[in-house]
Order: sequence, then C-alpha cells, then structure tokens
Amino acid sequence: MGDHSEDAAARRPPNEQFQAYLEGHRRNPLTTTLAGARVLNAFQVPWFRIAPPRGFGVLTTVGRKTGKKRRTCVRAIRNGDKAYLVSLTGSGAAWFLNAKANPRVRLRIRGGSLDGLAHEITDPAVIEEGRRIYSGTVNPFDRLEYRMHRTGAPSDEKIRAMHEKWYADGTPVVIELSTGR
Repeated sequence: MGDHSEDAAARRPPNEQFQAYLEGHRRNPLTTTLAGARVLNAFQVPWFRIAPPRGFGVLTTVGRKTGKKRRTCVRAIRNGDKAYLVSLTGSGAAWFLNAKANPRVRLRIRGGSLDGLAHEITDPAVIEEGRRIYSGTVNPFDRLEYRMHRTGAPSDEKIRAMHEKWYADGTPVVIELSTGR
C-alpha cells in the first residue's frame, strides 16, 4: 500500500496497536475478539450492502492467499475523491493485509459502489488531513457504534474523542476513489 515513512515505521506493532485499541474499551465480545468481529461482520455486511449508513460502508478486497473477494464493514468517511478509513487493530487486520497485497478495492457507501486504490497514509500532511476528516465527522450511526465500543451515553464530543483515539492508535488508510470523471 505504498512506501513507509519514518512516521509509519514509528507506529506500534500490530499487537501493541490492538492493546491500545482496547484501552478504555467496553468489554464487548463482538468488538474485542476475532470470533465476535466475524459474527458482527456476518450480520452487518448483508444490510450494509443494501443500505449502508452514512459514514460506513462495505470494503471489498481480494484475499491475498485465496484470490477470493472478501467483504468487511468499515467506518469510511468520504471527502471528494478520497475515503478515509482506520484499521483499528493495526497493520495485522486481514482487510489491511489484503489491500496492501492488492490495493485495488471496491467501497460500497451510501450513494453507490466505487472502485479505488487503497494505501496506508504515511505523509504527515495527509495524516493530519485524514485525522481532521475522520475524527471530525459524526453521523447518526456513530451513536450505536459508540455504544458497542464504550460505556456511557454517547455525545458528539465523546464520539469524536473515540475516533481521535482510533486514528492515533490504529493504522490510517486512504482510498483514492475512481469517480468516473
């Protein structure tokens, strides 16, 4: 997914990224275990393929080992011809590794499906732009997402803080979308 800058190289290893993700995390097995994530994804993908909530979508990658299409639900914030995502559990996530091996992806978001090229964000200016866009956007579905990941009542401020933490501790990704223009 592109060259690694010193900033990206300084990121935590995948296991440490996952531990950082768990800090302050609600102990929900759907969001803190691989088996739970698979169950949640299996439930969400069919619904999100029909009508993805604003700010979310279905990312289709090609399996790096199998060559088969792999779909996963992601929080994807579109800004023009780019969509910003974060691999919450770091550079070891299957979708991240698949996109790294074959950056041609498809993103199904509200409004349609778009092809694009995914890559890890390594440029400091783009990292900051992505952080601002990813963390600064709050959509209605984010409230449910907050309840899945954290305890307490969600607020815009708490949701932004959760997304800031994910962006800081995870691995940010940008998809350069082919809009057909």
